[in-house]
Amino acid sequence: MINELQKQCSDYDQINLKLELDYKLAEAQNKNNNIDNRNINEFMYFDKKQLIGYIGICCFGGTDAAFEITGMVNPRYRRQGIFSKLHALATSECKRRNAGSILLLCDKKSVSGQNFLKTAGAAYKYSEFEMFLRNEPNEIKREEISGFRLRKATPADVWEVTRQNAIYFGDLHDEENNDIEEERFRLMEDEEKPAMSIYLAEMNELIIGKVHLQIINSIGGIYGLGVLPENRNKGFGRAILMKAINMLKEANVEEIMLQVATGNAAALGLYKSCGFQEVSIMDYYEYTMDQYIKSEATSRAGNSFMEVDKE
Repeated sequence: MINELQKQCSDYDQINLKLELDYKLAEAQNKNNNIDNRNINEFMYFDKKQLIGYIGICCFGGTDAAFEITGMVNPRYRRQGIFSKLHALATSECKRRNAGSILLLCDKKSVSGQNFLKTAGAAYKYSEFEMFLRNEPNEIKREEISGFRLRKATPADVWEVTRQNAIYFGDLHDEENNDIEEERFRLMEDEEKPAMSIYLAEMNELIIGKVHLQIINSIGGIYGLGVLPENRNKGFGRAILMKAINMLKEANVEEIMLQVATGNAAALGLYKSCGFQEVSIMDYYEYTMDQYIKSEATSRAGNSFMEVDKE
């Protein structure tokens, strides 16, 4: 039902909806019966038996990662407050789970989505291109750099992975973080999941960068690619990307995609030169819990005023 609603909305608006349904399904299948039923990640709105509205929550990374929210409403049922109700449920759930902040995702071409964001009080944070490999890069068959390799990360590499995430993406990295054992366990779980793997890039056994590879429904994804500052401008970014493409091709994926911030000109140039083309632009708007609490209080005050006024 969700896939059908997604197709209806995507076709009508000519947009991309980043619902992460395949990721959520893979997570559920990998966890089997150990799913934490205390956390609600899906909210749906029905007209009798027809699904007409959906909103979902995703949280990638550790306990300090932002919660990502995205959703949709059947075009025939819009302007009836359905998405606002779903959004309120999702943000209340994020509050219950002590989320530090929320990221609201919206395709740049979505008129209804952009209009909602203007009224929600969310602040623009950044935008990402979603890119797919469309042209075979000439260098893909070339001989690899001597001494270069991608090594699959182990639980012992958690500190290094989080350190690099802090350098590339500004994620929290605290050497005395009390959650380090939890992160170590999470990475150990990821090792057992064929859908996602983390690789450290090494040159003569010295770590120079990393990349994350994910395969879901025959689509290979390249994420978290980075080269440490002291090793940049030496061709290692291209070497990591080419190796990642080859590894995904060897896994017989049908398509290869990645995401990159629109403002990252260097990475964008690299990906284009290796055959990737932009398919869509996703805008990310941030909504902190402090903002939610204030808006909730304002809404309650407004409701109280309306009730008194009616009397």
